Amino acid sequence: MAERSRFEQLTLPHMEAAYNLAFWLVRGRADAEDVVQDAYLRAYRAFANFEGENIRPWLLKIVRNVAFRRLSDQKRARNVISFDTAISDRTGGEPAALQVAAEGPSAEDIVIGLGEQAVVKRALAALAPIFREVIVLREMEALSYQEIAELTGCTDRNGDVAAGPCARGAAQDAYAHHERRNRCNVTGRLT
Repeated sequence: MAERSRFEQLTLPHMEAAYNLAFWLVRGRADAEDVVQDAYLRAYRAFANFEGENIRPWLLKIVRNVAFRRLSDQKRARNVISFDTAISDRTGGEPAALQVAAEGPSAEDIVIGLGEQAVVKRALAALAPIFREVIVLREMEALSYQEIAELTGCTDRNGDVAAGPCARGAAQDAYAHHERRNRCNVTGRLT
């Protein structure tokens, strides 16, 4: 019971950071909640093996791994047609409607997306998950470059995060593209 109390004492203060990282990687509230729940369960099971002073990078690495696994599973699942749907087509029955996850933003994201904050969110969302992850960990969760390097395994010769400058440059490119697009009128010419 003491181990459970110690686990809760060390990890619960980082739940918001875990959710934030998961949300930006999987881009959905329900999926992010599932990722965090699964990550905390995995962290609890592996807690006896935790060594070190700062549990935050270790915990966020677990969140990261669970999120990337979920993204991989979702990508594979998009190309699958259920057996029942295939059979109902052959038997002349009315096929069930396929529910494929929408590629675009949700209605909630569109409503929230007013103002400059929405521009930043869209630029961040346009990044590949590996780049988005580094930006979220550094700029939103305030992890040090060393903690990010440990968490992602992405280091250069000096032990700094190698993907950091690339991700920041990619975010700036996405923002610049958005700004250029907003300055175009209906005909596509700059105004």
